[in-house]
Order: sequence, then structure tokens, then C-alpha cells
Amino acid sequence: MKTFIMLGSINMALVVAIGAFGAHGLEGKISDRMLQNWQTGTQYHMVHALGLLIIGVLMAKFGVNSSLLQAGGWLLLTGIILFSGSLYVMALTNITKLGMITPIGGLSFIVGWILVTIAAVKQIG
Repeated sequence: MKTFIMLGSINMALVVAIGAFGAHGLEGKISDRMLQNWQTGTQYHMVHALGLLIIGVLMAKFGVNSSLLQAGGWLLLTGIILFSGSLYVMALTNITKLGMITPIGGLSFIVGWILVTIAAVKQIG
């Protein structure tokens, strides 16, 4: 539980810095399309960092140390790295082939949230 609260908090701090860098440091330096990719990456990064926090709180509040919640949390983190990370790198390098990695991160998000749902039904009530 503490792990996901820490990971969520660290990722929230990172995404604020990454978003600010994109808004203030990249405007006019990369194409509008790549800036839009950067912004999409930060949006998904923030939402799923909040998801990590929620998983940690669920585990603490309900005393649930569910392997399903843990797997869901690790998949959300994997999604942040693969989905948002690939968009960040693509925006900075303009290597559009990196976009092939992005859907794998999206699938990680989807499966992670499905596992959280199953854990809620089985463990929480």
C-alpha cells in the first residue's frame, strides 16, 4: 500500500514538472503535433498517477493486500512508462515509430483498471 502511495505521489510531482516543461520549454521548439502528443502523455500520466494513489488508499483503508490490486497498480505504472513515456520521447526526438509502443501502454492501463475492478468486487464488497 505504501509503495503505491509513494509511486503515485512521485509520479504526480513528475507530471507537474513534465507538463510545465512542455508548456513553457517546448512551445515553438517542436511541431504542434508533437506538442499535442506531449500534452496527451501528461494527461494520461496524471490520471494514472492518481490511480496509483487510489490503489494505495484502497489497500490501506480496506486492509486489502490483494494480488489483483497490486498487479493493477504495477500495470498502471507500466502504462505510464510505455504510453506517456513513448509520447514524451517521440515529441522530443520526432521519431514517430515510437508510436508503436504507445498502444502497449494503453493496453496496460486497460488491464490494470480491469484488475482493480475485479479486486473491488472480490475483496471490498
